[in-house]
Order: sequence, then C-alpha cells, then structure tokens
Amino acid sequence: MHDAMRERFAKIADRVAALQDERAADLEQKVVRFVAPSGDERALDAGTGSGALAFALAPHVREVVGVDLMPELLAEATKRTEGFPNVTFVEGDATKLPFEYGSFDLAGTLRTFHHLERPELAMAELVRVTRIGGRLLVADQIAPVDPLAAFELNRFERTRDPTYTRALADIDLRQLFESNGLVLLCAEYEQEERELDAYLDLAGCEGEERDRAHNVAPPVYMAEMGWYLLKKP
Repeated sequence: MHDAMRERFAKIADRVAALQDERAADLEQKVVRFVAPSGDERALDAGTGSGALAFALAPHVREVVGVDLMPELLAEATKRTEGFPNVTFVEGDATKLPFEYGSFDLAGTLRTFHHLERPELAMAELVRVTRIGGRLLVADQIAPVDPLAAFELNRFERTRDPTYTRALADIDLRQLFESNGLVLLCAEYEQEERELDAYLDLAGCEGEERDRAHNVAPPVYMAEMGWYLLKKP
C-alpha cells in the first residue's frame, strides 16, 4: 500500500498543496478557535501531507513537527516553510512515530485516518507521544451510521482514490478515543459540498478509473467532517 500511496501522491502533490494554500486562512481560523492553543505548546501534525495543519498551528504554538510518509508531499511542505521558523518536517509513519513517550503537548491529525489500513495504530501512537495532561486533535471525514450508505461512500472514495481505505463513523471514532482512555472535550461537525469533477481532478482520477467513479458517485456529494478535541488524563 505504501508504494501505491507514494505513486499516487507523487502525481498529485502539487495539486494538494495548491488547494491547501487556498484554504490556509480558513483552516487557521478554524483550528485556533477549536483548539485555543496557549502559545507555548510543542505540537505534532501526524500525516501532515503538505503541512496544512502544521502551518495553521505554527503562529500560535512554540514549535510544530510535521510527519508524513510521502517525500513528495513533504517537499511541497518544505517549500512553504519561509516565515515559519518553528516548523520542521520529518519523514515517518503515523502508525510508528519516531518520538519518545510524552514528547508533545498537543498532537493532531487532519484528513489522515481514512488513508490508513490501521487507524487504531495511529490513534495509539498519537496518545503515546502526547504528555499526560496534553491534548489531541482528530479531524477527518466521517461515514454515515447506516451501513449501506457508508458502503456506498467508501466504494466511491476508493474508486476515486485507491489510497483511500474507509471513513470511520462517529461512533467508531468515539470508541477509539474511549479505548485509549481519552476524555472528549468537544466535537463539531461540518458539511462540505464537493464538486465532482474538481474532486476527481484533485485525486488524479483519469480514464477508465474516472468513468467508474462517475458511475458510483452520489448525485450531490455532501461530505461530513468531524472535529474532535481530546485530553490525555
């Protein structure tokens, strides 16, 4: 899967980064309002991609470390570090983070879990590297509770992007949090309308793959994002 992910993201890294640039101001505003950082945290962005969450946090914390497996995405992130002296990027696996226990005051991940075969491992790693009393941010697309609707969503997303594994339902995420002993501080949900052809372009979905994606796409795609702020007691 790692080879397939690298091939896919190498192809679309510049598109992902360009969309990130367009959304940067809105994301920063959302993150600051939701997380309310104190300004003194050492923060982690696991599965950073081209650095969206890292750059949103950077002006509001002491230090940010972004970790991702894909060097092409990290290259795009590194291009954007001018003006962010407190941000560094490291190549690494979100399910096997290269940090000691309790290394961070704040650990987050944005739009990452749905790309992982074992999101529970990434969750456990986020908890491990967060200090006692520290906080965690998880933000990702969530699946409908109805199994058939979830199946149809995940079938479309995997057709569009083979690196997509599955979106978890809200109840699944909450069980992940509970099984790791986390305290849920707050949760928010938001709808994102996704224009189909632009969304397929973003994933580099072309040719027969694109035709198949059109055939299983919802008539109007309203994706739901879940935002969760947690504490490690």
